[in-house]
Amino acid sequence: MGYSTTAPYVWDPSFADASDCLLSSDQYVIKAQHYFVKGLIEIPVIGGNDVFSWGVWVSLSRENFARAADLWDISGRESEEPYFGWLTTELPIYSSSTINLKTHVHTRPVGERPLVELEPTEHPLAVEQRTGITLERVREIAEAVGHLASDGSE
Repeated sequence: MGYSTTAPYVWDPSFADASDCLLSSDQYVIKAQHYFVKGLIEIPVIGGNDVFSWGVWVSLSRENFARAADLWDISGRESEEPYFGWLTTELPIYSSSTINLKTHVHTRPVGERPLVELEPTEHPLAVEQRTGITLERVREIAEAVGHLASDGSE
């Protein structure tokens, strides 16, 4: 259960052929100055063992990105301390912007996307991550995301 974005909100198609830019399914670099990793914001679904996941992009410092990249295929990388980052995915179903929410990126075992933990604020997304959502809310999200995709907005 979840939805994912293919690139951070700052992606521009002109970057695709630039030698100092990279967009893969897991990492993104702009002009060798801005660094991003893809992770999951996991939200527990109340009344079960399921989680709803948002596949999102988080900007990291150059140092943290380099460290994460160095450990990308190394067994045991999940023991790494979390990296501070800024959420760089707009989730338009929320009334207030999700851009630049503070996060901690938790590396997980090789082959698993990092877990993105939002700073515990009153932003609706952060509240949902802390408290969980109902199956009805999952349906609402599915309808909203489906509507956005069908009208070309996302």
